[in-house]
Amino acid sequence: MGGLAVLAKQLGYKVTGSDQAVYPPMSTQLESVGIELIEGFHASQLDMNPDQIVVGNIMTRGHAVIERMLSEGYSMMSGPQWLRDHVLKDRWVLAVSGTHGKTTTSSMLAWILEHAGLEPGFLIGGVPQNFDFSARLGKQPFFVIEADEYDTAFFDKRSKFVHYQPRSLVVNNIEFDHADIFRDLQDIQRQFHHVIKILPETGKLIFNGDDENILAVISQGLWSEQESFGKADQCYWKLHSSGVGDKSFHFSLQDEKNYEAHLALLGEHNALNSLAAVAAARHAGVSIEQSLIALAEFKGVKRRLENKGTFSQVTVFDDFAHHPTEIQCTLQAFKQQYANQRMVVVFEPRSNTMQMGVHADRLQEAFVLADKLYVYNNGELDWSLNDTFSKLEINIFANIDNLVDSLLHELMPKDNVLILSNGGFGGFCDKLIEGLSQR
Repeated sequence: MGGLAVLAKQLGYKVTGSDQAVYPPMSTQLESVGIELIEGFHASQLDMNPDQIVVGNIMTRGHAVIERMLSEGYSMMSGPQWLRDHVLKDRWVLAVSGTHGKTTTSSMLAWILEHAGLEPGFLIGGVPQNFDFSARLGKQPFFVIEADEYDTAFFDKRSKFVHYQPRSLVVNNIEFDHADIFRDLQDIQRQFHHVIKILPETGKLIFNGDDENILAVISQGLWSEQESFGKADQCYWKLHSSGVGDKSFHFSLQDEKNYEAHLALLGEHNALNSLAAVAAARHAGVSIEQSLIALAEFKGVKRRLENKGTFSQVTVFDDFAHHPTEIQCTLQAFKQQYANQRMVVVFEPRSNTMQMGVHADRLQEAFVLADKLYVYNNGELDWSLNDTFSKLEINIFANIDNLVDSLLHELMPKDNVLILSNGGFGGFCDKLIEGLSQR
C-alpha cells in the first residue's frame, strides 16, 4: 500500500494514508516524497472529502473509517484493482510470486532491467538498495511487481496477483502459509492456478522445477510458454553449484553453454532467486550476459539479511524471515559464510500464521544452527514456546527493553546478531544498536 501511494503521487494525485503502526523503511520513504501519514483509522480522516479511497486488505468491517466510507457512499476500490486500472493495463507486467523470495527476486529483476537501460516501473514489498525506494512508474512497457497470493480486500477475496494479468510470471515455490485466510495447501495452489490460467499464450511461466507443489499446480493446465529452474536434471535453467566464500554459482541452459555468476548475497536460495530473475529478464529481451553483469552489482534489499553495521565489535543483521523454510535457509547461508563466528539469533514470531502456531512443529529444526536463541513473546501466541523448543536452549522475553539489556550483557566481540521479524519489532534493532554503540 505504501508503494501504491508513491505511484499515485507520481501520477499527480494528492495522497494521504493511514495505518495502525508505521515504521521504517516505508514510513521514511513516504515522508520523503511528501505523503502525509495518519496514525489509526478514525472516521474523521474522511473530513477531507477524498475523491477516491484505496482500501488495503488489513481493513475490515467495524473500523470507524470503513463504516463511514460505506454509509456515505465514497468511491472505493482495492489496491490491486487501482493498480491494474491506473498503472498496469497497458504494460508488460513481470510478476514474481511464491511463498518465499518474492521481494529479493523482484528487486533483482527490476535492477537487471534498469541496468539494461529499460527504466522499468516496479512495485516491490521492500526497498531495493540499488534504488532506495520501493515503487516508481518508470517508462513503458515494462513493470515488475512482487505478486502476493494474499487476499485483495474485505470485499474481494481473490488473491492480489490475479488482478495484475502478467505476461511474465515467476513462481519461486509454494508452501502452506497465511493460515488466517487459507484452509490448506490445496487452497493456496488453487489461487496460483487462477493466475496461471490468465497467462496469455505468448506469455511465459518461469517456475522452480524442484518444487512438487508447483508441478502439481501446472498439471491442472498450462496454456503459455514455460521454463523451469532448479537443481534437477530436467530443469531448463540448471543450478550446478553455489559458492560460499566467493558468493559465486554456476548454471547451464539446456543445450547451451555453462555460465558463472557472482552475487553479493548469501545462500543457495539466492542463487535460485537469481536464475528466476535472469530467466524473466531474458523473456523481456535482456541477454544472459547483460543480466550477470547487473547481478554482480546487486546490493540486496533492506531488511533482507541487511548488514546494519558493526558496533563495539558486534555485527548486527536485520532480516524479514518469518516462515520456517525462510528461517532455516537464512541460518544455513549465514552459518556457511561465518562458520567461525557465533550467531546469536533474536526472533519475533509475529505473523498471523506464526501466532496461530501452524508452523510451530517445524521451528525447532529451523533454529538448530543458532548458537544462542532469544525469542520475544508478545503475549498473543496460541502455543507454548517452551514446548516447541523443548530440545533447544532458548531465552524468552516479554519486554523489549529487558531483551536488549540481556543481549548487551551476553554479546561478545566478533559475535553476529541476526534479528528475524516481519514487523517493526518495537524498534528493537535501533535500540540494540544504540546500546551497543554506547557500550
